[in-house]
Amino acid sequence: MKRWPRLLVFVGAGGVGKTTLAAAAGWLSARDGARTLVMTFDPSHRLRQTLGVGAEAALSEIPVAGAPGGRLRASLLDARTTFDRLVERYAPDAAARDRILGNRFYRTFSGSLAGVLEYMAVERLFEVRAAERYDRIVLDTPPTREALDFLGAPRRIVEFLDSGIVRLAFRSWFDDSGRPRLTRRLGPLGRRVEAGLDEIVGVDLLRDMVEFFRAFGPLYEGFRARAAEVERLLREPETGFLLVAGPGEERIPETLYFARRLREHGCHLAGVLVNRLHPPLESAGPWPPLLAFLSRRDGEGFRLLAERLGEIPLGGLPLLGDEPAHLAGIERVAGELETALAGLG
Repeated sequence: MKRWPRLLVFVGAGGVGKTTLAAAAGWLSARDGARTLVMTFDPSHRLRQTLGVGAEAALSEIPVAGAPGGRLRASLLDARTTFDRLVERYAPDAAARDRILGNRFYRTFSGSLAGVLEYMAVERLFEVRAAERYDRIVLDTPPTREALDFLGAPRRIVEFLDSGIVRLAFRSWFDDSGRPRLTRRLGPLGRRVEAGLDEIVGVDLLRDMVEFFRAFGPLYEGFRARAAEVERLLREPETGFLLVAGPGEERIPETLYFARRLREHGCHLAGVLVNRLHPPLESAGPWPPLLAFLSRRDGEGFRLLAERLGEIPLGGLPLLGDEPAHLAGIERVAGELETALAGLG
């Protein structure tokens, strides 16, 4: 890459080394003088181990000891913590804040509902970018499918808040005694219907859900506005995506699929990096059969991928002897990554 973007996003399948490369990219950025934050919303939290930061990185941005010039920090996304902070920051008053934080539905599901992680990643990214504390943000994402969920999260937030589903919560579903108004009107039959509903879903859960959406009402417009901002951020020229792939011909369909989806989302694909390539064999000497096979496999897969990517830049990184587990190992990977990025043009 001739010029590094302000937001650099690493995406790809699981087990291809995205976290390691994201950490190495952060190291290079800091070495070159940029105040850099490496952040992840990968639930495995491997970035914490790789950069040697503790669990407190889920609460704030933590300096990475030994990083060049002290310019590198790391942050981990904890969905529940981020959600709590948003409520505390944007609730219109203390009563509204306590009403949400004390809601049983919120306490039980705020960190585990489908899509919450991706939604909170959107909010966290907005928060960090808006603070303007960093020259560059390097974002490590979870495997392909979850990363696609992240890319679509801003649009889904807007669509959900604009839908009629949210407005339904503001109807008068329960009376003052907490009973559903609809079943109360049915007399004895209504009590049987209510009992069945309670057994299948749980009337208390439904009541807590309705209360949660009502209490959350004043925050909807803020969520909507920030989601729209992040959607623009992911598509602007200062944001670049690096797609990390594994070696071998069998990985090509998955890599091409993800490259196509990125472009469909309007994202700038800065390049594809094939990681952990077995080195080419210089001669037909006495190489072990397995090593010779893997070398030919990786070389042929790289050639075919280059043909099918067309104008999309392609680079490769060699397989190292062991997986870097500390900053010293990250520095070694950073050297290989720098060479690969320079080859992207």
